[in-house]
Amino acid sequence: MVKPISFFLSLGLCLHAQDTAGVGSLQGKVTDAAGAPQPGAEVCLKDTGRCAKADENAQFRLTEVRAGEYRIEVSLPGQPKVTSAAIVVHAGLEATVEVALPRIDAAQQSVTVTESAFVAPEEIKSSSFLVQPVEIFKSAGALQDVARYVQTLPGVAIGSDDFRNDIIVRGGSPLENLFVVDNIEIPNINSFANFASAGGTVSILDAGLIQDVTFLTGGYPAPYINRVSSVMQVAQREGSREKFGGRATLGFAGAGTILEGPLKKGKGSWIVSARRSFLDLFTKDVGFGGVPVLYTFNAKALYDLTPRDRIWGVTISGVDKIRLGATEDSDPEEEVSNFDIRYNGWRSATGFNWQRLFGTRGVGLLGVTHSEARLTSTVKDLIRSGKPLTGPIDEVLAASPVVYRDDSREGESTIKYDLTAYAPGFDKIQAGGSYKIFQIRYDSASPLGNDSPYSRVPGLNAFALQREFRAYQQGAYFQATRGLAPKLSLTWGGRYDRYPYIDKARFSPRVGLSYRLSDKLSWRATYGSYYQQPFFLFLSAFAENRGLTPFRADHMVTGFTYVANSTLRFTVEGYVKNYKDYPVALQFPSLSLANLGDTFNVRDTLFPLTSAGRGRVRGIEFFVEKKFTDKWFGQANFAVSRTRHAALDGVYRPGNFDYPYIFNAVGGYRLTKKWELSTRFAYLGGRPYTPFDLRESTAQRRGIFDLARVNGERARDYVRVDVRADRTFTVRDKPLLVFVGVQNILNRKNFAGYVWNRRLNAEKFNEQLGAFPLIGMEWRF
Repeated sequence: MVKPISFFLSLGLCLHAQDTAGVGSLQGKVTDAAGAPQPGAEVCLKDTGRCAKADENAQFRLTEVRAGEYRIEVSLPGQPKVTSAAIVVHAGLEATVEVALPRIDAAQQSVTVTESAFVAPEEIKSSSFLVQPVEIFKSAGALQDVARYVQTLPGVAIGSDDFRNDIIVRGGSPLENLFVVDNIEIPNINSFANFASAGGTVSILDAGLIQDVTFLTGGYPAPYINRVSSVMQVAQREGSREKFGGRATLGFAGAGTILEGPLKKGKGSWIVSARRSFLDLFTKDVGFGGVPVLYTFNAKALYDLTPRDRIWGVTISGVDKIRLGATEDSDPEEEVSNFDIRYNGWRSATGFNWQRLFGTRGVGLLGVTHSEARLTSTVKDLIRSGKPLTGPIDEVLAASPVVYRDDSREGESTIKYDLTAYAPGFDKIQAGGSYKIFQIRYDSASPLGNDSPYSRVPGLNAFALQREFRAYQQGAYFQATRGLAPKLSLTWGGRYDRYPYIDKARFSPRVGLSYRLSDKLSWRATYGSYYQQPFFLFLSAFAENRGLTPFRADHMVTGFTYVANSTLRFTVEGYVKNYKDYPVALQFPSLSLANLGDTFNVRDTLFPLTSAGRGRVRGIEFFVEKKFTDKWFGQANFAVSRTRHAALDGVYRPGNFDYPYIFNAVGGYRLTKKWELSTRFAYLGGRPYTPFDLRESTAQRRGIFDLARVNGERARDYVRVDVRADRTFTVRDKPLLVFVGVQNILNRKNFAGYVWNRRLNAEKFNEQLGAFPLIGMEWRF
C-alpha cells in the first residue's frame, strides 16, 4: 500500500532550455532524513510506469518526460513507497531534484519544495533566459506583454518608440527575431504590425496562458531556423484537468476572460482566452486622430491518447484596426496631423502536434501548422503639394492624394518533425526537418514614390506591386551532445536550409562547450553561423531585389555562470557578432536595412536592394537574477556594446541601435498577503541619429539628411522609471487582484527622433511616451 505522505524535495528548473519535442527531464539524488545517500532506491512518476533506479551514488535520471504535473514515488527494498507533493515538469526544461526520504516512524510528514532555475541542460551552452509568467504579469512597465518584459534582459534594447514593443538583440534589427509558440513558428506575435516588421504595440498572446518563456540571444543550437539574432520560445499552459474554472481580466491589451476545464475524466484539458480593447467605447480620439481597436483569441486543447501518445492543438489570432491623422482639433505641430492613415489587420496561427514516446530510447514530435496574416491600409498626404489644403476636414481628407495603399496577404504552412534519442557513442542526439509552403498575395502601391530623407530628389521608387505566388523552403538539422569528461560537455551539429525562391542553399555549423569549474561555477562557449532569407515583401517590391541572398551572422559567445543558491545566480558573457551579405540600398550608399525595422511606415523600408552590407557587434554583459520566492523577485543587468554597419559605400558607421551602455533593474516585493509593489529602472546610453541638412530641408519643405554626418550625432541618454502597486481583495470567496501603476513616472522627455514638420517647415523634437497611468484587474472564479 502506498503511504499518502511526502518527502523533502529540492527542485531545479533549467534556465537554459530548448523545447523541440515537448518534453522535459528529471534527474536528482535520493537521501534519507539524515542526508545519507540511498543507492538502489526506485524512483517512479506515479501512474505513468516511468521508473529509474538510483545508482551507486544515489543519482537517478528520467528522460523524455512529458510536460505536466506529477507526483514522485520512491521505494527502498523492504520499505513502503512514499509519495511527493505535485511537481511540474516543463517542456524543454531539465529539472534537478534532491529527494530526502522521511523517517519511517515519523507521525507527521511535511513537504518543502525549493525551486532553482539555474541547472543548465547539456545542449544549451550560452545566452539563454527563462522567464516565468509571474514576472510578465506583475513587473512594472511590462504591460503584461512578453515582448516588453524581454526588453529588460541583457543585450536587449527598445526601439525608437515606447509605443512599440520591438526587440533589439545585441545590435540587430527587430526583423531578426524568431517567435515559436507551442511548436508553431509565428512571423509576428504582435498587434498593429505590418509585413516588414516583427514588432507592434502589444502582444496578441495572453500572459494568463503562458507557462514559461525561453529567450535565446546568441549561439543557439541547430534546430532553430531562418533568424540571425534571437529565438523566443513560448510554452502555453494546460487547462485544469480537475475542474472548470476561469478568470476575468482587465489591462493594457483590453478586457477579457479565460476559461478552462478537463477533457474525458482528466485525460486532457482545454483552455481559451478572449480579449477586446475598450478605449473606443469611451472616446473616438486618444490624441492622434483615432483610437486603436483590438480583439484577440487564444486556445489550446491537449489529450493523452495512450501513455505514449499525446496530441494538442493551438490557435492564436488577433484582429486590429486604427485610424491616425488629421482632425478638426489636430495640433499642427504634430507631423501625424499631415496625414490620414487607416489600418485594418488580421493574423492567425494554428497548429496540431502529435508526440510519441519511444520508451527510454527517445521521443518524436510531429507538427503541422499554418499561420496567415492580412492587412489593408491607406495613407493620404494632406500637404503633398507642398502647402496645406484649407477647408472643412472632411473635404481636405477627400481631396488629398493617396501616397500608399496595401491590401495584401501572407500565409505559411509547415510540416516538421523533431526526434530526440539516445544512441551508443552519444549522450543525446537531436535531428529533424521541416517543409514550408508560402502562399503570398501582394496588392500594394506607392503611386507618387517616397520622399526619402536620404535623397535630394523627391518621389523616388514609385511602384505598383500586384503579385500572387507560392514559394517553398526546406530545412534539416542534426545535433549531438556528449560528455567528453566528467565536467566537460560538447554539443556539435549543423543545419542545412534551401531557399528555392531565390535559388540559394546554406549550411550552418554550430558547436558549444561547457565546463564545470566547481559545483557552482561553470564556463561556456559557443560558435554558430546563422542565415536568414530577406522577407518576401522586400524580395518582391522591386525587380533588383530578387537577386538578394540570405544574409549571415556569425556568433561567438563565451562566459561564466555562478549559481550562489537555488534562486540566485550571476553571469558574465562576452560576444562577437559579424554580419555579411546584409541587404543595403542601391540608391543610398550609406543606408543598410540593418538600421530599419522599428517603424509603422512601410514606405521607408521599400527600395531597391543588394546583398553588400557588412556589420560587426561587440559586447559584454553582466547579469544577476533572483527568481520569485515568497517575498520578492528581481534581476539587474549592465551591458557595454559597440555596433557598426557598412552599407554600399563600405564605411562602418554606428548602427541605429548602437546603445553603448544599457542598464536595467526590475523587481517586485510582497509587503503582505494583500499588497505587492514592483518597479523598473531603465538607462540606455544615447543612440546615434542623422541630423537634417537645414538649408536643403527648408528649401524643399521636407526633411533631408546631412549625408556627411550619417549617424554622426548622439541623442541624450534614455532614462525611465516605472512603478506598480497590487492589492488583492476577496470577492465571493475568490481572489480579486487590482493593480495601478505609472510608466515613466518621472515624465522624462526621452528622445524618439527629430522630424521635419512640413506644415511649419521646421525641425521638431519628437519625444517618447510621457507619464502613462495604468490600471487593471484579475478575478479568478
